Amino acid sequence: MGSVFGNLFAGNRPENLGVVAGQLRPCPNSPNCVSSQTPITDLQHTIAPLPVMGDADHVFAALTELVKATERTTVITESPDYLYAEFATPLLGFVDDVEFLLDGETNQIQVRSASRLGESDLGLNRQRIETLRAQLTQKLALEQAALIPTPSNSTPENSTPES
Repeated sequence: MGSVFGNLFAGNRPENLGVVAGQLRPCPNSPNCVSSQTPITDLQHTIAPLPVMGDADHVFAALTELVKATERTTVITESPDYLYAEFATPLLGFVDDVEFLLDGETNQIQVRSASRLGESDLGLNRQRIETLRAQLTQKLALEQAALIPTPSNSTPENSTPES
């Protein structure tokens, strides 16, 4: 379902997104952007990268699944180590550009989330990344738990103990 105001507040897709020399585009001076590649001293824009625990390709694929399952989200670019998606707000349809970069050197997923229009986002970009972080952690924990044998599923039903 589209927003009440259609594409009025969508803005134009930036032409300069993507990865340059292993880096996502820096945040503008406006407060409606967060990036894990922003210096930690810039409290307004900095956010922690997503940690990769286990197989990096699997973790990035799990993140991609979560992004694709998010309402009002359109994936624009998808590769094994980069994901760019547009997230639209429910009421007015403001569009935010969100990027994820699998950083093999640091074993982290670098993130950038920025509003196209306006000055303030009321913390929505930060909240979005933190929500995805929590969802990814939960998804991976549930997958891991399913792999751990328990007494009820680790022994065959009709076996007898050996003497």
